Amino acid sequence: MHLLLASKSPRRRELLAQMGLPFSIVDIDVDEHLSTPLPASQVAESLALRKAGGYRPALDEGQVLVTADTVVVHQEQVLGKPHSRQEAADMLQSLSGCAHQVYTGVCLRSSSRTVSFTECTQVHFRPLSMQEIDYYITHYRPFDKAGSYGIQEWIGMVGIERIEGCFYNVMGLPVSRLYRELQGLIHAHGALVH
Repeated sequence: MHLLLASKSPRRRELLAQMGLPFSIVDIDVDEHLSTPLPASQVAESLALRKAGGYRPALDEGQVLVTADTVVVHQEQVLGKPHSRQEAADMLQSLSGCAHQVYTGVCLRSSSRTVSFTECTQVHFRPLSMQEIDYYITHYRPFDKAGSYGIQEWIGMVGIERIEGCFYNVMGLPVSRLYRELQGLIHAHGALVH
């Protein structure tokens, strides 16, 4: 089995590499704007499916395309990537002292099957001061991260009290669930993952 990861996220690349699975990076250019409103819990999987549909080359036997999308949801609102320092600060202030959900949708596509799923993790932030928020934005520049933060960075270490669910899901790839789903996909093809 050889995975084709369609993602620009360095965190997804790092997590897949740590799993020890062979993979290559492929590019997909897809419009990620959803024209039809969806429940916040369905947005990530819908985008992962759209990305998979945007990959045009035929897949060889043994190749599996992996697409994913992660959204941060607070009070039923999807928090995307911030476009400015002020937007990042506003997002972090809204998450301060509250719980929110992180949904990662994943799509696995082989030459004969497509499987998709969503994993949800509940994240609890303690109250954050404006000094802490400013320090984080200045030093970590979280403009490429949904919800304006990375759980693996300083803000996660000092600001997150607890999570319920998969830690790696908050980084952008629910690796344990991904591994199980890949096993299922491969068993369906008559192969075995050790």
